Amino acid sequence: MDTPFMTVDALLVGKPAPFRGPDYSAIAKTPVTGPVRIGWGGLEGDQVADPIHHGGWDKAIHLYPQDHYAWWRDRKPGHPLLDAPGAFGENIAARGMTEETICLGDRFTLGSAIVEVSHGRQPCWKLDHRFGARDVLATIVKTGRCGLYFRVIREGEAQAGERMALLDRPLPDWPIARVFHLLIGGGHKADRDAVALLADMPVLAEAWRERAWHLAC
Repeated sequence: MDTPFMTVDALLVGKPAPFRGPDYSAIAKTPVTGPVRIGWGGLEGDQVADPIHHGGWDKAIHLYPQDHYAWWRDRKPGHPLLDAPGAFGENIAARGMTEETICLGDRFTLGSAIVEVSHGRQPCWKLDHRFGARDVLATIVKTGRCGLYFRVIREGEAQAGERMALLDRPLPDWPIARVFHLLIGGGHKADRDAVALLADMPVLAEAWRERAWHLAC
């Protein structure tokens, strides 16, 4: 059986910049040319404006599947953000796998680094503002096209054009699409037993374990 993999189209970093009123955001990221260092905190040169909700061990690197871009272009025809990677604030623009085929706890190569899937990306109001629309957040919640976060297991170096090969899959029954549906998309109402299982999974990001615990009660 062939090893599943994704192809990295771009690695992107950003710095805090004025966003809306007094708010700053680093959601606008630009591609890195050549190799980039992957440390415990993510890609070298990438910064966060809101350390309470972004960054840290469980949110070191954000991936958004480029496979979704054609779908978004159909719904947002002519939107300039969708002409290039980075529309959703991702650090990794990769194609070949999505939330349906990437599972919680999956470990991938990222150049010489190793990364582990910690949870899905919970969208916030900044995506609506970035797109100049009122429906991006709601559409992501409804469809599960959320993207995901990695924690860094081994530091290293990576660059665009490389493959991210799947190294280990300890939880094949837990694709990110399922986890997101249960914890963010309202699926907990019909399957509290599954939510209770998530609350007891150490590989799940701490914030989402806490959310699972509250939803399971």
